Amino acid sequence: MADRPRRIIVAITGATGAVYGVQLLKRLGATPGVETHLVLSDAASLTLHQELGLQRRDAEALAHVVHRNRDIGASIASGSYQADGMVIAPCSMKTLAAVAHGLSDNLVARAADVVLKERRRLLLMVRETPFNLAHLRNMTAVTEMGGIVFPPLPSFYHRPATIEEMVEHTVDRAIDLLGLDNAHAPRWGGMKGTPDA
Repeated sequence: MADRPRRIIVAITGATGAVYGVQLLKRLGATPGVETHLVLSDAASLTLHQELGLQRRDAEALAHVVHRNRDIGASIASGSYQADGMVIAPCSMKTLAAVAHGLSDNLVARAADVVLKERRRLLLMVRETPFNLAHLRNMTAVTEMGGIVFPPLPSFYHRPATIEEMVEHTVDRAIDLLGLDNAHAPRWGGMKGTPDA
């Protein structure tokens, strides 16, 4: 593996939270020794435009390699292609269901299926609230298959001042879960003092 880059697949689907996928692409693109492979669902293009004012080509420009969601013959659709992990950021409930039930009718779902069957790291940044029973059962199924269900829930112990800081913190956690070096991430050092009695 030392003679090739770490290959990380980033999929962006139509759920709200396109900023997570975009920021992840930016951070991974600036990480030495990492090669990003991007897949956008059709609905992702709408969400990118609605939430961030971006076109499909803007997101594609952030990746090293771009694959079409309908290209089931892409390199990342085969376990023989050595991708090192995948993040679906954000992950719609439709995509979660497809992964949970092995419905590989598009490249996002097929690549996720391949990552799972090859026992590689899969993170699903699921975006929906509240969850219904189907969502919860699908998350359980993916977890039982070895995937990591990682809703991008903000934390506040680091006292974020901006939305960008909340997004960055979540992206840092995702990079950690991929097992990549991440000097950018702030590390918890324990409580600072004690509250008044």
